[in-house]
Formats: sequence, structure tokens, C-alpha cells
Amino acid sequence: MTQPMDVDNALESLQAALHAQGRSVLTMTILAGTLRGVGGAAVKGQLREFVLAELADTYLLVEKMSALGGTPRIDAESIDVSPDTQKALDALLDHEAKAVAGLHAVIAHSGQEPRSEALEHLLEHMIMRKQQQADFLWHAAEREEPMV
Repeated sequence: MTQPMDVDNALESLQAALHAQGRSVLTMTILAGTLRGVGGAAVKGQLREFVLAELADTYLLVEKMSALGGTPRIDAESIDVSPDTQKALDALLDHEAKAVAGLHAVIAHSGQEPRSEALEHLLEHMIMRKQQQADFLWHAAEREEPMV
């Protein structure tokens, strides 16, 4: 039996995910340009590549929201990053965990119809890419505790 998409809740959760995505792009951009020291130099190039992937995903989220009848928006906010590489990477990892959770939250409202499957598949790819990013950052941050 086909379960229709809960479009209103899907759009609401997509908007929250888009906000987190925008924050990722801005935070990674600032980090890629400001991290210092050996640790910072080691991850700056990879962060630049992550920014490009984040921008591509942001475009896809905006496009999907628009196709579902939503009005996507990204609110610019002040992004502060620590000049300490370890603290900056830890803060980014915490944010990325929330961003992945935000993308995952959309799936509950996607339903079981063809466009639902397409949305869910798109979100799963974004989640997978962001999780691989987080795994890289976890290693770079030399965290003791495992990623959730």
C-alpha cells in the first residue's frame, strides 16, 4: 500500500536540514581559510573539497524543496570558529552530527511513493557523504571517543 508523503512536515524538516547545511558550508569555508599550524595545514585542502560537496548538496536540497512547493531560505548567521585547530574541529564535528541527524529526520516524513523513494535516496547519499566527511574529521581531530 502506498503511503503518501507528509509534504508539510517534509518541507519543515528539509528547511531545518537546509539551515544546518548552510552552516556547514560557512563553517568549513572559514576553517579552510583560517586554520593554522601543522594540524590546520593538514586538513585545509580536504575542507576545501568538502565545501564544494556541501555546496552541491545545498543546491540539491533547495531544488527538492522548491519541487515540493516550498520556499527554501538560508538565514545568514554569525559563524565563529576557534583559532585552536583542535577546538575548531571538535565544534565542526558536533555540528556535523546535528546536520546528519537533521537530514535523517526528513526521511520519517517522506512516505512510500515514487517521489518519496527519490527523496529518501537523495538524503541517504547526503548522509553517507557527510558521515564519511565526519569520519575524516574525527581522525584529524584525534578524538578519543567514537563517532555516534
